[in-house]
Amino acid sequence: MREADYDHTVPRRSEGTRTTLRPAQPWPEGRPFKLLSIDGGGIRGLLPALVLAEIEQRYLGGEPIGQHFDMIAGTSTGGIIALGLGHGLSAREIAAFYIERGDRVFPPGNWITRPLRSALGWVGITHDRRILEAELRRILGHETFGNSQVPLCIPAFEGRYGEPYVYKTPHHPDYKRDGRERMVDVGVATAAAPTVYRAVERDGYALLDGGIWANNPVMVGVVDALSCFAIERRQLHVLSLGTGRERFRVGRWARVGGKLLWAGPFVSAAMAAQSHNALGQAGLLLGRDRITRIDGPETAELVDLTEVRRAVKELPGIARILVEGMGKQVADQFLTGNQREAARLSRPG
Repeated sequence: MREADYDHTVPRRSEGTRTTLRPAQPWPEGRPFKLLSIDGGGIRGLLPALVLAEIEQRYLGGEPIGQHFDMIAGTSTGGIIALGLGHGLSAREIAAFYIERGDRVFPPGNWITRPLRSALGWVGITHDRRILEAELRRILGHETFGNSQVPLCIPAFEGRYGEPYVYKTPHHPDYKRDGRERMVDVGVATAAAPTVYRAVERDGYALLDGGIWANNPVMVGVVDALSCFAIERRQLHVLSLGTGRERFRVGRWARVGGKLLWAGPFVSAAMAAQSHNALGQAGLLLGRDRITRIDGPETAELVDLTEVRRAVKELPGIARILVEGMGKQVADQFLTGNQREAARLSRPG
């Protein structure tokens, strides 16, 4: 769209952002600040949901895990999981939502419709966002974002002005705008993958999937925690959950370059690089020993964003193996202490 076609009476969503350091909100001296970060990945969000559900079952007696964290950052499908946890749902309930309703959000089709949908994806969207919105309303109702039981940071991308945008609960006095949003609206905005759904057009803005710039939102959470609360870097402990890793190598033909040869691998390369970079930056800032990363094994054939049946078949076993290996470590680092009191103290007023 030409610049002249824009309605410039609509301000940038970033307009009015503080240009000085935020006054740090109080935090109990010496108490760890526990951050949960969840990657994007479409239906592969079932993997982190199952990992959390398995931890709930083994170490919390089924108690919802969300309030054992002082902040949750989630992008796209990870944002939907974060919203569910903030709403007070257990990870088991969220995983059941993916398993039981995944085919509604991403209909599998048949041998005729699947190739047609794949071809359509090159020139248009492949799925109806209204179905996702309706399904999210089943579990989130009409709850507002500001009523989350846990502070949340949910990345999206604003297309009118081409800017990253992070929805933030009012866990700092500076954050006045997003709390009025409905959780459902935040969910469809962060998950509006441009290869799958139309952009969310609301109040003059065009909102798209946060995975465009922060598919792994670990640094979004780390920066917000450090800028909002009076904590030292070493007080911050991060549990970062992935949705599977695709084996990416720049092959012989891709090394030649060109739009045609890079149309397919470009997205995979960008996603992998962003995630590695975010984790690397967080490690440099906090110390790598303060970050626990749990992700699926690297594979050459990653479950597709909309491949529900394969996800339901393969991911539960992977989640159990991951928790067998790292569940005790997660329990020791993140599931001890009075987290509900910490969550209460994290809310201003």
